[in-house]
Amino acid sequence: MTNSLSPKLPITYSKEVASAKQRGAPIVALESTIITHGMPYPGNIEMARSVESIIREQGAVPATIAVIHGTLHIGLEAEELEQLAKAKDVLKVSRADLAFAIAERRHGATTVAATMIAAERAGIKVFATGGIGGVHRGAEESFDISADLEELGRTGVIVVCAGAKAILDVPKTLEVLETSGVPVVTYESEEFPAFWSRSSGLRSPLTLNSPAAIANFQTVREQLGIDGGMLIANPVPEADEIPAEEMEIYIQRALDSAERDEISGKAVTPYLLSTIFDLTDGQSLKTNIALVENNARLAGEIAVALNA
Repeated sequence: MTNSLSPKLPITYSKEVASAKQRGAPIVALESTIITHGMPYPGNIEMARSVESIIREQGAVPATIAVIHGTLHIGLEAEELEQLAKAKDVLKVSRADLAFAIAERRHGATTVAATMIAAERAGIKVFATGGIGGVHRGAEESFDISADLEELGRTGVIVVCAGAKAILDVPKTLEVLETSGVPVVTYESEEFPAFWSRSSGLRSPLTLNSPAAIANFQTVREQLGIDGGMLIANPVPEADEIPAEEMEIYIQRALDSAERDEISGKAVTPYLLSTIFDLTDGQSLKTNIALVENNARLAGEIAVALNA
């Protein structure tokens, strides 16, 4: 079903998402970078299908967002998901280059920031991802700060994640979020998680213990006219976590390797994640998949609660 958010913007909704919008059913947005840049085929599409299925089990509709041949897709049909999972030379798009991918009729996989932009314009209030980007270690020299943080400060979407990626400077990331007025809520814990690990050693700014409480918090924010997003940090299940002390050893080794190989810019995060995958003999990816599925489950519950 093709539609347009503006007369000239090529955008299409999947049949399932279009039906959900017409019925007023709860919808959860999903990014596509994790499919194209997170893992190889066929593991990527198996993960994507699993996450979509989990959201449906909660009573919500999944909307995987991507740019295909210059068209912004809000939700993907089965064959489109397969096409994206197999595609090569896919742009990793954020706020700066989302419009470029559309204008140049390219394939584009959406990051957290780009997914938030598309979700808000499509009227979707909840988005599930793995972990957000943030302030990179050594940012005082490199000035490397993810666009995800600024997007959270301006775009009104609830983002459910397992915290900031542990390869980042998590304390500085939380400081930037606080400065931007972004509510940071940890689900059922007073400690902010660290992606692969249940705790970063940092106290969470806020804690809520139910999807209904999160939905109520967001409703009050809207009633007050407060703009911007909300970050829900959902600790990885205990059975799947890698302890923070163990992860820090792998992260330091990966950072040393990145410096030695002179990796910079957008290449840093995928390089570090790939190196950590090798160092952990694949356990980091298993934990990544577990936390994404866990976030999808909570996001579906929040979307249902908001809809109620």
